[in-house]
Amino acid sequence: MSSPGKLNSSSSELDLDRPNIEDYLPSGASIQQEPHGKLRLRDLLDISPTLTEAAGAIIDDSFTRCFKSNPPEPWNWNVYLFPLWCFGVVVRYFILFPARVLVLTIGWIIFLSSFIPVHFLLKGHDKLRKNLERCLVELICSFFVASWTGVVKYHGPRPSMRPKQVFVANHTSMIDFIILEQMTAFAVIMQKHPGWVGLLQSTILESVGCIWFNRSEAKDREIVTKKLRDHVLGVDNNPLLIFPEGTCVNNHYTVMFKKGAFELGCSVCPVAIKYNKIFVDAFWNSKKQSFTMHLLQLMTSWAVVCDVWYLEPQNIRPGESPIEFAERVRDIISSRAGLKKVPWDGYLKYSRPSPKHRERKQQSFAESMLRRLEEK
Repeated sequence: MSSPGKLNSSSSELDLDRPNIEDYLPSGASIQQEPHGKLRLRDLLDISPTLTEAAGAIIDDSFTRCFKSNPPEPWNWNVYLFPLWCFGVVVRYFILFPARVLVLTIGWIIFLSSFIPVHFLLKGHDKLRKNLERCLVELICSFFVASWTGVVKYHGPRPSMRPKQVFVANHTSMIDFIILEQMTAFAVIMQKHPGWVGLLQSTILESVGCIWFNRSEAKDREIVTKKLRDHVLGVDNNPLLIFPEGTCVNNHYTVMFKKGAFELGCSVCPVAIKYNKIFVDAFWNSKKQSFTMHLLQLMTSWAVVCDVWYLEPQNIRPGESPIEFAERVRDIISSRAGLKKVPWDGYLKYSRPSPKHRERKQQSFAESMLRRLEEK
């Protein structure tokens, strides 16, 4: 059983993660009614502390919960189950984990001993080199999946190489890319990472045409957009994969899709990924955990179980805007994977909301609360 100290600690952690309701209200607003009878959310919140609490709960439910992993319920709470749990720990950490490290080490030895000669000795044979590098990247991704005892079920036709198409998927962890890559060598657009992951990005993954960006660099957006347009037109390029949420979400929700992938003038192929949390939560909270620790967590679990659905390609309809197109594709992915849609921009995870965004949310909350009050 958890001690009171642990409960207090957990509670304070939730409070730290909870967004401040004041961040979503315009600063310096006076307590007054809007022209034309529109009511400010601040006016409603000043009526009662209960309403303030309710508004905070709405924000917490629809935003911060998208980026929280739910810890499993403890089951080793009695004298009968505790020895069984201890036995499981011994098996996972002292039998499975060393075996998985060995599998991954063998995979890297095979991969590097093949990739380095292919990359440097076949410079004049581009087509052959690209095909071999593609196969080798798929191979090392398969070794990664094997090192978690990955049980992955793929539904639908395997993606093919053809121009004017882009694949979009919901995003839970960087392992999404590995799981999809073991089936088909995608060129992915991804945030540039530091450390050993960044080294892999700038060497091995560039060989399959991956595109990197940096969130803090505003000029990166124009450069990346041009690279995306050029890539989708290439006949021999690997299929392009984009995670339009722009951040990892905990596989219970989908946040707003960025419109960039939906204004390239090509077919959009939705991919839905759903993890079964029976053995491990595959969500990667990059703010609290390095990717190395995330991999260790997966490698010391019983297995990673997930389903991947390759869904029917979609095209923009006459009169449909890229934002509406993105929402329609998000509907398809959310429905197939059983995820809840929330009207939040995933980048709010990294930065404070703008005044315009706060004003929109403020009006939305006010109208919602007024409707509830009128119903009563």
